[in-house]
Parts: sequence; structure tokens; C-alpha cells
Amino acid sequence: MRPVALRLCTLSRGLLTPGRRLTQGFQNPEKQRVLHIHEVRDKLREIVGVSTNWRDHMKAMEERKLLRSFLAKSQEALPPRRMKDSYVEVLLPLGSQPELREKYLTVQNTVRFGRILEDLDSLGVLICYMHTKVHEAKMSPLSIVTALVDKIDMCKKSLSPERDIKFTGHVSWVGKTSMEAKMQMFQLQDSEFCPVLEATFVMVARDSENKGSAFVNPLIPEGPKEEALFRQGELNKGRRVAFSSMSLLKMAPSAEERTTIHEMFLNTLDQKTISFQSRVLPPNAVWMEKSKLKSLEICHPQERNIFNRIFGGFLMRKAYELGWATACNFGGSRPFVVAVDDIMFQKPVEVGSLLFLSSQVCFTQGNYIQVRVHSEVASLHNKEHTTTNVFHFTFMSENEVPLVFPRTYGESMLYLDGQRHFNSMSASDTMKKDYLLKPQGKPRLLETSVPQ
Repeated sequence: MRPVALRLCTLSRGLLTPGRRLTQGFQNPEKQRVLHIHEVRDKLREIVGVSTNWRDHMKAMEERKLLRSFLAKSQEALPPRRMKDSYVEVLLPLGSQPELREKYLTVQNTVRFGRILEDLDSLGVLICYMHTKVHEAKMSPLSIVTALVDKIDMCKKSLSPERDIKFTGHVSWVGKTSMEAKMQMFQLQDSEFCPVLEATFVMVARDSENKGSAFVNPLIPEGPKEEALFRQGELNKGRRVAFSSMSLLKMAPSAEERTTIHEMFLNTLDQKTISFQSRVLPPNAVWMEKSKLKSLEICHPQERNIFNRIFGGFLMRKAYELGWATACNFGGSRPFVVAVDDIMFQKPVEVGSLLFLSSQVCFTQGNYIQVRVHSEVASLHNKEHTTTNVFHFTFMSENEVPLVFPRTYGESMLYLDGQRHFNSMSASDTMKKDYLLKPQGKPRLLETSVPQ
């Protein structure tokens, strides 16, 4: 999906291109205070005007119908906003408030990345509500939902559960009805917050009843760095459109990809029989069909979002944890997440649904494992299954992992799709070895990308 580039540890080495830099400390005019992580969801409920009581949801949605009069008829009718207008800082005080740690703690004494995905999803929505704030209305007339996780890049293998974490973010690009939110995560190290993660989410605005699209405030970049961020947002949109148009569900594989699959097929022919029907694995290889793990979740009201559907962060956490278990089981050692990309929220998941998750390794190379998690739902009243999400995770194992071989044409397409996603984030061999083997030095703080 992305061009081949140095993707690992670029934050700590100061290699981010200007178009991908995110602010690390500029302040908005009101000197907005840093929010506690627990306040994010509470603030979202306040903005939308919903109750924490599930049974009050229908009443709240009826009240939101009255907000339709605040919806703009065109984008030109909305006041433009700046990047610093949506800037938010959120603190996750794992070090200073130890009682928070258990929720975020893994058995390896690291931070649960699935919980971080939940926090990023909530923060992305809040950032977009800050951009579209209507001062005349007590509640926002917009329903902002996550449309896509474009990419999440890591530059540390693991995080300490005993040090404070800070999230920052702001809107970096705006279309007619969609917004791109760029976020960063920092962890306290030697008395200063050092970058460990960068994420790009795409959010869409819907009307007050979440039934149709709605216009959002235009964004005016200020200065060359903000203009570079905005241009990068335009490029990201074009890249997503191009990648979608080349989907293997729409177009045949390229000549190079067809050659790859044919060579893999030849490598699995039994040399004794030389038959199309007789297939054997080469050394240090595994059939793709043997790399699957599945799970089932009942979607209880506890996991609902502010619009009474299942929280997107919950879906990401469950998919990630199953993907991590799949990589761990396949590689035989502890995997580290390197990148997350191209998570499309195709359909909302209703409270009470049965959530089926299917995870499998679809591509491997060296120490890398590309995992695809497919999510589908069925209601309690019928057995019809509907795809809601497809998740793509890139992991790095402590040891070299077996090659994965497709047996059928469908698995061959999964292999090529996994290879495409892997190539979109792959780095040079030097960077790969550095990320896995060398001790990580003190990360360099990012430069401010928006004027104070």
C-alpha cells in the first residue's frame, strides 16, 4: 500500500520525512490542559450527549434528531479551522498511577498493544470533534466514526508498563466529509517523553442520527510544515484509491506475481511422481492452511461506543490479540508488532452480534510474519454472516520463521495480498537487523511541525 521505505525505528533516528512529522508539543491558543486517558470517553459522551446507561440510548438518539438544524448545507458554510484547533494531549499515567497498570499489563511485563489500539481509536474521534466543534450547540450535530486505520508504525519492540505514556494528535487533512487524524505516542524516558509510535486514522462525519454523510470544516494549513502535512494527506488518499483499484478481488495478479505463485507451485511438486496432484512441502515450510486460529466473541453492551454499536477499538484489540497469538504459535517465539495498516471498517457491528474472527499467516520472510485477520458477524436471529473488517498486522519474531506455502488458488491470492502489505512497509536488511538485534538508544524528540 505504501512505497518501500525505511519504516522501522525512523522516529528514533529522526528519519521522518517532513510530510509525516507530527507535532510534539505545540500548544493551542487556549493552552488546553492535558487530558487523563479516562476523560477521553467521558468527553466524547458529553460532546454527543449520550448516557452511560445503555437503556437510555434510544432517548438520547431521539434528542439528537433536534440537532439536524445545525448541520451545514455545504462545506463553504462552515468556518475554516487550523491544525492547532484540534490539537489534543492525553496522559496515560502508568508510572505515576500504578493502579492503572493491570489493565495494560502483559504476562511478559510489557504494555498490551491491543489496549493502545483502543485508546488511539477514541483519541482519533475526539480530535475530529475538536476540529468540527459547533460553538452555538451544546452537543455536536455530527456523528464521527472511524472509517480506516491507514497505518500505525512502531519504533520500539515493547513498552514499559512502569512509565507514563502521552498521546498527542491533531487533524492533518480534510476532505468534504472525511478527516485524517495523525497521532503520536510517547513514553517517559530520562525525564522526557520520547516517541515510540505514529498512527494515521481516517474518520468520516455522518449526520446527527448517523444515517447519512455530513460536511466538515475546511482546514487551512499555516506554514510550510503544515502544508507538507496536508499534501501528504492528499497523497495518502490517492494511494488508498490506487491500492483499492489494484485489489486482487478486482484485478488479476501482475506478471511478476503470477511467476512467484507458479515457482512456489513447482517447488511443492513431488519429484518422484511429477504429478499435479502430488504435493510435498520443501524444507522449513508450512502449508498456509495449518497456520489458522479462530475465535468467537459475543458482543455485549459493555463494549458499545457512544452510538450504541460495538466500539471499533474493541474490534481492533480482539483482532490484534488473535493475530499476535497466531504469529506466536507459528513462529514458536514471542512476536513484536512492527506495523498495522489498511484496516477498513466496512460495516458497523451491532450490540448482541456474534463476532467471528479468523486469523492466518499469509506471508513470511526471514523473521517477519504477515498476519491477516478476517472479521464477520451474524445476528442472534439468523445465520447469515457478513464481513465487517479485514486487519493486517506485521510481526517480527525473535527467531527466523518457516516459509508459508499456499495450496489452493484462493490461498495464493492471500499470499500475494500479504506480500503486498509486507512490501508496503518493508525496510532494508540493515534496518531489519538493527530493529531486532541492536539495543535501542535514546530516541530523538521530533521537531515541532506546527508553529506555536
